[in-house]
Amino acid sequence: MKFLFGLTFIGMLASLYSAFIYAPTEKVMGDIQRIFYFHMGTVWAATLAFLVVFVASIQYLRTEKRVWDILAYSSAEIGVLFLTLTIITGSIWAKPIWGTWWTWDPQLTTTFILWVLYVVYLILRSTIGNEVKRAKFAAVFAIIAFLDLPLVYASARLMRGISPVVFGGRGGGIAPDMMVALLINIITFTLLFFLLLKGRLEVENIKDEILFLKKGV
Repeated sequence: MKFLFGLTFIGMLASLYSAFIYAPTEKVMGDIQRIFYFHMGTVWAATLAFLVVFVASIQYLRTEKRVWDILAYSSAEIGVLFLTLTIITGSIWAKPIWGTWWTWDPQLTTTFILWVLYVVYLILRSTIGNEVKRAKFAAVFAIIAFLDLPLVYASARLMRGISPVVFGGRGGGIAPDMMVALLINIITFTLLFFLLLKGRLEVENIKDEILFLKKGV
């Protein structure tokens, strides 16, 4: 845990340096473009989190082992956090560039739907029926909700709106220095995701131990 925390801390420093000092200023958008590196970091972290939820949900339905249910639930919470940050940072960028905080662009719309789906998942996971029934229902819902994630990425290319395509776009991608800053942020947010996930799993394990002790009294 300490080692992972240390790596994440170093990564955060490197991310700040690469975004605000190392990366050149974008000619058209100016300094507001720098938030893009953190925005893409949160996008990647949310994607990774929901992928973990998807796999863990399948594994839970297959094995009915609580460890998979805990993993899915914990990762979903973190995914919603990162997706919320994605929407916030995207809005901060959009205001000076598009002249509005939000527009129902295809990619933004599918992203908002994804956020709503996983918020509903968290609600279902904590309110419906007994523990086993709740976990099974939530797992099925999580698998269905995951289907929206590919649409988020595909919408920027297949349903062209005003959202920029970072990789493989018509503009030829981004400058090498910007790509380095982007990759540093993606790696850092990956480390942050695993750090938060590890901490969240430890909390759930402690709760299970306390519950077990209460039952034994």
